[in-house]
Amino acid sequence: MSSTAAALIAAAGLTDAGSPWLAPYREVALRIASCCVVDAPLADTLNAALALQPEVHLAAGPLRFVPQQELPDGEAYEAFIARTGSVPTRDNLHDLFNGLAWLQFPQLKRRLNELQAQQLHRAGVSSTRGAVRDALTLFDENAALWQAPAVLVDALRQRDWRALFITHRPGWQDARLTLFGHALMEKLTRPRKAITAHVWVLPEGVDAQAHLVELLTPALLASKPHLPLPVLGVPGWWAANELPTFYDDAAVFRAVRETRGTRGG
Repeated sequence: MSSTAAALIAAAGLTDAGSPWLAPYREVALRIASCCVVDAPLADTLNAALALQPEVHLAAGPLRFVPQQELPDGEAYEAFIARTGSVPTRDNLHDLFNGLAWLQFPQLKRRLNELQAQQLHRAGVSSTRGAVRDALTLFDENAALWQAPAVLVDALRQRDWRALFITHRPGWQDARLTLFGHALMEKLTRPRKAITAHVWVLPEGVDAQAHLVELLTPALLASKPHLPLPVLGVPGWWAANELPTFYDDAAVFRAVRETRGTRGG
């Protein structure tokens, strides 16, 4: 493989085991890698991978990826997707991870785009996004989906980091944390301790995508129900967290009063 997409996949670490947080995307990544053609732009490679799975339909028609230059000057990115069914795509890691999310979670990505388009139709494009559009962007860029035993969820709600990661560490074997935000995944190509996801807690046993498609509303998003989680504290995700002292860093593992309004690291 020597195409642009292949180089990006290699840089992202998608097809090796060195980035355990990307495990849910391995199958899709390998599908994309198998579609690489020499010198092909990322949009073409993503379209080839898209053709190997059930067709995804947006209100405007079948999903496809197009070069960034097809986005007209002055038209909002999300409005263009809603109008055309096309996702403007650059040849970079950020848009590779965005494409992965579309391929892995097409119905959830479609729901987010529908909500963005509704907000744009209602309020128009302005320099101020508003609470709902801000929340939608934050979800799209930095969300993670978490299904876990109640004892872990309670510990995270209380920001009781020692309970979450040390006392109840064996409980993580029964937890499922899936990164969704494409900016979050891009950040982890250069791992650092402070990288923080906005976690949405979901019931155990449900289909996360289907559940969120039904659950997400403007009011819920604006209420900011997510919880901050420094993802490199997850057992098995970072060798340094095998030492209990890893979690003593109060600048990363913050108390409740210090996390309100915090954005991802």
